Amino acid sequence: MKQPTPEALRVAESARSIALQMLEERGRGAVLVGVARVDAALEVLLKAALAPPSGSETLFLTDRPLGSFGARIALAQRLGLIDDQVERALHTLRRVRNAFAHSTTVASLGEASYQQPLGDCYRHVRESPLWEPLERILDEQLHYIPSAGDSTATDRFLRDYILLITILVAFLEATAQQLMPIQPPVVMGFSGITRSSSTAAG
Repeated sequence: MKQPTPEALRVAESARSIALQMLEERGRGAVLVGVARVDAALEVLLKAALAPPSGSETLFLTDRPLGSFGARIALAQRLGLIDDQVERALHTLRRVRNAFAHSTTVASLGEASYQQPLGDCYRHVRESPLWEPLERILDEQLHYIPSAGDSTATDRFLRDYILLITILVAFLEATAQQLMPIQPPVVMGFSGITRSSSTAAG
C-alpha cells in the first residue's frame, strides 16, 4: 500500500480541527458545518485561480453569479481545477446538505437515500493517502466520547462522512496554495487584441 508522504501528513494534521469540530456537532449540524467548510474551501480555490477584482470582492456574495455552492462547483470544473470524481462528490454533498437543511424530521446519514450516493464518494476518497491517518484519529476520538458507544453504526456513517469532508477541504486548500491567477493568452482592449505579458515573455 502506498504510504502517505510527509506533506500529506502535514495536510492531514491541518485538517484535523475540521474533523474534530464536525465530530462535536454530530447529526444535522455535522452535515451542515461540513458542507459549509467545503464550500468555503472551494471559494478560496476559485479566488486563487481568478484575477483579483478591480474593486471590492463581490463576485461570491449570495446574490451574485458565484454566490451558490452549485455555481462554484460548475466554474471549478469548467476551469479544470477539479476532476470528474471530485465534481460528482461535491454535487452529492450539495444535494445531501439541501435535503438535511429542508428536512422536517430527524435525518440520518445512515438512511438508504444518502448511503448510495455517499457510498460512491467514499469508494473514491478511500484511495487518498489521507484516509488511513485521519481514520485513526477519528476512531481514537470516537473511543473517548461517552455517547459514541451507544450507536456504532451511526458513528461509522458519521466517521466516513467526516473523512470525505476533511479530505476534500484539505486538498482544495492545498491546491489553492499552489495556484497562480490564470493568465489568458490574449487580452482584449479598445485598441485591439494583445498578447498577455506571460505569453509575450515566452
